[in-house]
Amino acid sequence: MRSIFKSICFACAALMFFSGENAFSQNNKFQNLALQLAPGHDNPRNSEGDFITLKDGRILFIYSRYTGKSTSDHAPAYLAGRYSSDGGKTWTNEDRLVVEREGDMNVMSVSLLRLKNGKIAMFYLKKNSETDCIPLMRISEDEAKTWSAATPCITDRKGYFVLNNNRVIQLKNGRLLMAVALHSSIDGKWQNKADLYSYFSDDNGASWKSGKQVPNSTKIITQEPAVIELKDGRIMMLIRSDSGVQQLSYSADKGVTWSHIESSTIYSPVSPASIARIPSTGDLLLVWNNNKIKEEGWHGGARTPLTVAISKDEGKTWEHVKNIESDPDGWYCYIAIHFTKNEVLLGYCAGSQAAKTHLSVTNITRLTQKGLYK
Repeated sequence: MRSIFKSICFACAALMFFSGENAFSQNNKFQNLALQLAPGHDNPRNSEGDFITLKDGRILFIYSRYTGKSTSDHAPAYLAGRYSSDGGKTWTNEDRLVVEREGDMNVMSVSLLRLKNGKIAMFYLKKNSETDCIPLMRISEDEAKTWSAATPCITDRKGYFVLNNNRVIQLKNGRLLMAVALHSSIDGKWQNKADLYSYFSDDNGASWKSGKQVPNSTKIITQEPAVIELKDGRIMMLIRSDSGVQQLSYSADKGVTWSHIESSTIYSPVSPASIARIPSTGDLLLVWNNNKIKEEGWHGGARTPLTVAISKDEGKTWEHVKNIESDPDGWYCYIAIHFTKNEVLLGYCAGSQAAKTHLSVTNITRLTQKGLYK
């Protein structure tokens, strides 16, 4: 009876949470699904990626295309690209090979960045083993037609580092900044509670230095950080955690040192959040799983719904909260945010829990920027 009662309570809570008035269909004026990359023959998973707008107006989306039969994070994968010539409304049907499977396991988790010098930087993880995974950087001087040789962004330590997709930023002063999670050293054991570091470059990626470790004297598990530069010059770090909310840390010296982690008001399962500044308004856009139902076990709850919200006070409070995906069976995460003149493109994993395609399907969805504020 206790088990039945618990199930009924969970179902009622999920119904109240997922059927809010802010849920939008895929066919309204605010939101449209532009592309869905579903698994196929010898292609069990199409996983998270990132966008870049080219000088000829086209948009390039680069993602991890898996081969073989396994959907594991460690299964074979290479980097593939699709193009849009109409602002993200439609996309090419065929993949373009961007980076071969370089690692003994795979390459994945792409970040694309237009540098202040006009060149395009591409970052991704080269994964050799469960104790050897580091971010690499390539540069393109011809609008992503060709790329330089890959160079490592981390050379002072060896181990398994996680850098999520759409995570590298360039500060107003020109510094390149990324935040990474170290889960194991080259001769150590895997740990879920990662050590968080920032790495930064003041010479457009030619060399990189490590910031101090983000302080965490608690038992809270921290993973998959993201960074955003605030208007007052500080850097805010959003941190995936098992505490039921996103954790925060701040840097007042451009990523060299960080404050002790602190809890935000952003409810979340053990799932990453993505954040970006809206160019047209200067406000912050947050995309995450607004799930208050904290569970024990795998990921601390379902990665659904997928929610957007706006902050007009640099992340202190959030408003205009909308669920853009609300299927209770869905699994939405690893979001890339990219702005066009009047819209925002979101690329994210969008699988099914029942079908066990959690990270195997990638969606590109278009939202109007005006609609974010309604």
